[in-house]
Order: sequence, then C-alpha cells, then structure tokens
Amino acid sequence: MDIRKKQRAVVDALEDVKGRDIVVFNVARQSAYFERVVIASGDSNRQVNALATHVQEKLKALGEKVSGVEGRRNGEWVLVDLGDIVVHVMHPAVRSYYNLEELWGGNEVKLKKESKTAKPAKKKRPARPPVAKKAPARGKTTRRRSRK
Repeated sequence: MDIRKKQRAVVDALEDVKGRDIVVFNVARQSAYFERVVIASGDSNRQVNALATHVQEKLKALGEKVSGVEGRRNGEWVLVDLGDIVVHVMHPAVRSYYNLEELWGGNEVKLKKESKTAKPAKKKRPARPPVAKKAPARGKTTRRRSRK
C-alpha cells in the first residue's frame, strides 16, 4: 500500500474514535526504520487503548501487517508499529511532558480531507457596496419622530 494511503487510513481510524490533536510527521530523513510518525491524544486510558486497537483493526482489514504494540497495560501511552509508520497515542499530559513534536517535528505532513460525498459549492453573491449616509445640509436639523 502507498504510504500516503496508509497514513490516511491511520488518521481516519484515529478520527473514528475521536482522537484529538492528530499530527503526522515525515521522518524519512531522520530515521532509516520508518517514514512517518503519527501522534494523537486520547482523554482516558480506555480511549487511548480504543484508539490503538481501532488503528490495528482498520489496517489489518486493509491487509497491512502490525509489527507490534507497546504500552497497552498502562494505557497512558500506546505505541503501534506498522512498519513504515509508527503511531503514538497518549494522554495530553504525557504528550506535553515527552514533547515528541519537538523530537520528530519540522516536516509536518498536511493531509487533505477526502470528501466522500462531494457537494457543489454555493455561489456567493457579490457584496453590495455600503450606502453612504448623507449629512444634513448646514443650518438644517433633522427631525425626530415623537413617541405617542
């Protein structure tokens, strides 16, 4: 499978289980073992484990091999090794402490959103120019309505 399709499948799997702050880094020049690092956050131990499990299941269903999984027992930081992609799923506190973005950062991969149902774009009407209020002529006052 192409690396772009594989990383898209990983991100989609993380988004399915409401993973937060998902980032993908291209680390092909930094590491000879893998090409991408995906980092995501989960709010609880249960969600972190569910995110990691869903990534595994989705990629196995696509015919990809899962090389290994680490950290499931603790549940604060789970690493899923997919060969050329390594997925880190962690609590926000653990993520800020270890700061993997600084370690692997620099070449963040921008993912395009794939729309499953393409909707036609709405046409925008041209904006109307603002209407300038006329100032009263000198010496004339404007009348105000009296309330009844």
